Amino acid sequence: MATHLITGAGSGIGEAVARRLLERGDELYLLARDAGRAKELAERFPGARTLVADLANPDRLSWALSHQSLPERIDSLLHIAGVADLGPVGELTTKTWNRTLAVNLVAPAELTRLVLPQLRVSKGQVVFVNSGSGLNANADWAAYAASKHGLKALADSLRAEEHAAGVRVTSVYPGRTATAMQEKVHRQEGKEYQPEKWIDPASVATTVLLAIDLPRDAEIHDLTVRPGSAAGR
Repeated sequence: MATHLITGAGSGIGEAVARRLLERGDELYLLARDAGRAKELAERFPGARTLVADLANPDRLSWALSHQSLPERIDSLLHIAGVADLGPVGELTTKTWNRTLAVNLVAPAELTRLVLPQLRVSKGQVVFVNSGSGLNANADWAAYAASKHGLKALADSLRAEEHAAGVRVTSVYPGRTATAMQEKVHRQEGKEYQPEKWIDPASVATTVLLAIDLPRDAEIHDLTVRPGSAAGR
């Protein structure tokens, strides 16, 4: 039985990953932003444990986790939580920039730092669910794309640093996926949201499990996932 620490388990890709891992009998620690969210996650994922820490405030992650019980070993740390707010550079406020970078980049870096000792013990794995925006930046996506480009750099550096310790690092780059975030993005773009046109979160979950279940003689560095020919039918 493997132990996983997951962010973003409340919806979308994170929910699909958590459900798959729980169904096969793995031990889950789900990060929640507040006590109310933690209670909700505990009810939705019976048997999973919850930790309360707000990714929007990376400076407080160390303090928050120091007052809670972490497992002695962690087999995988799955960074799946994220936020997206669109807008042209000429209109983006520092509030939007700071929140986007905090949740999507600084918090994953800090959370990784805090649990690296447990990952080294288990020779575990860190998975960053990135985005197609981590590889290409389009108009109105500056803040989100910058955070995801930074997340790629974080993953690449971490992989180089921890390879000798046996810690594997994988980045997954999904295209548009049928999640609550995607629905919000469509509203910001002024477009009709048609979830059937996009990737099912369960399909992205399959790629995440592929990476963590890969035999130890190999390591997946990067996985790019795009809507297939069945999307939109």
